[in-house]
Amino acid sequence: MFESSIIFALILGFVEGITEFIPVSSTAHLLLASRFLGVDLGSSFTILVQLGAVLALLYVYFYRIIYIFFSFPYDSSSRHFSIILLFGFLPAGILGFFAHHFIKSILFKETIVIYISLIVGGFILLAVDRVHFQSKYFDIKNYPLLLAIKIGFFQCLAMIPGTSRSGATIVGAIVLGADKRSAAEFSFFLAIPTMIGACALDSYKNYTSIVSEMRSEIIIGCLASFITSLIVVRFLLNLISKRGYTPFAVWRIMIGLIGLISETIF
Repeated sequence: MFESSIIFALILGFVEGITEFIPVSSTAHLLLASRFLGVDLGSSFTILVQLGAVLALLYVYFYRIIYIFFSFPYDSSSRHFSIILLFGFLPAGILGFFAHHFIKSILFKETIVIYISLIVGGFILLAVDRVHFQSKYFDIKNYPLLLAIKIGFFQCLAMIPGTSRSGATIVGAIVLGADKRSAAEFSFFLAIPTMIGACALDSYKNYTSIVSEMRSEIIIGCLASFITSLIVVRFLLNLISKRGYTPFAVWRIMIGLIGLISETIF
């Protein structure tokens, strides 16, 4: 039993790491993978496994983050980027704080919502890949404040399970005039405060279960998530620049349709 739970934790950690930063919804894939495997490693596992992905981002962008932090007092570019990141985070941060119970207790239990969100999001990604949007913003350090705030409101759509946080922010940024590469990179940076905030809030709300469930499965899941996220983040920007979002769109639609069919049959 112990060995099987470790294997399940490893698999789910890989699922989290692979899907967190690509526009396919890591939450949906974690929920569906858990149901497919017939395993429930506890609420604390689902919360803390995301830390591996966050740590991977911090590792990849460590020197840029350190530079922004220490140059903040005298570098206007660092101050501007810090401000737009804060304001980009606020819409989802505020909504997540006040709607936390509804999102977790109602929406996350509706698998139909997940499947439909996957399909709809897939078709939106296909449309974004095929429609030529005029790109005006190519460097995330020069994003206007209003653009960052608007992208932040797009991120609120990720509260719907199956939507994908990265998908919502990337699509929003592209529609608003960012090129594909910078849209993905801004989504990465926006993920840092968003995911840390979400983990902190979930940890606070589920403190008792986290303390009682702290075990090796969580550590294994976080390590797997960290390693796979590291690989994904390092290669995703180049992949998106060359291939676009069509592969992710097709995957979303396929998984959503399979889920809907299985829900109807079984």
